[in-house]
Amino acid sequence: MSDTPLQRASVDGLPVVFVTPAPANDRGRLALFLPFLGGTKETVAPQLARLAHDGFTAVGLDPFRLGERGDGDDRAVVASVFAHFRRDMWPILGQTTLDAVRVLDWATARFPVAADDIVAGGLSMGGDIGVALAGIDRRVTRVAAVGATPDWTRPGMRHVGNPEEVILQGDPTAFGQWMYSHLDPMTHPGGYAHGPAIAFELGADDTHVPPEAATRFREALRAAAPLAAERMRVTEHAGLDHLGAIRDTRVVESALAWLADPS
Repeated sequence: MSDTPLQRASVDGLPVVFVTPAPANDRGRLALFLPFLGGTKETVAPQLARLAHDGFTAVGLDPFRLGERGDGDDRAVVASVFAHFRRDMWPILGQTTLDAVRVLDWATARFPVAADDIVAGGLSMGGDIGVALAGIDRRVTRVAAVGATPDWTRPGMRHVGNPEEVILQGDPTAFGQWMYSHLDPMTHPGGYAHGPAIAFELGADDTHVPPEAATRFREALRAAAPLAAERMRVTEHAGLDHLGAIRDTRVVESALAWLADPS
């Protein structure tokens, strides 16, 4: 792991953290890694440290409404999301995706990194955002998404810990609908025509973020973005549900190794 401490900055008012690689190990590359719903930029400090150890300048930010960008009660935000999924989740997904573009602008100007070969990833919702980011920002060439989905509608989504209960998603606000209509990966496969290499690391028994969406996404890419379809990897880990996948050290390690792959 990197011995460099977690450092902090503000990007147009967005609180971010970053870890820089040792000079002798610096690959001149930038990595963005994002947390699950309810997590913060500090939650992914171990992943940022690992990426810095692999030679990346690694950056994290708080998702919209969470961490330093929230009112101090992240658990209330999570509860509200699952009571009104499309109303509350779609703005978090969309706004954080757009914020990530601003953070990449800042990071590529501040650090000696390649501006056209950035990797991004995350856990659960953080992975959703990493995938969406690659669809609107051609600088992102490699993505690792753990327990994540390219389909913001999450057909058949069930409660974590209660797979018998289907989550009623409700209706979005106009703001959330705009985010979905412009940023949802499943309905915008053409955004991946630049061929980013995307790895989905999924729990085969995940009923909260159903793994079938990744396969559907790859099929949608075959016509609209064939290079991205060819480069995509979908791994379903037997015996793991949603929390099992995002907490499994081997699964997360596989995602980080994918990001660090020089190919």
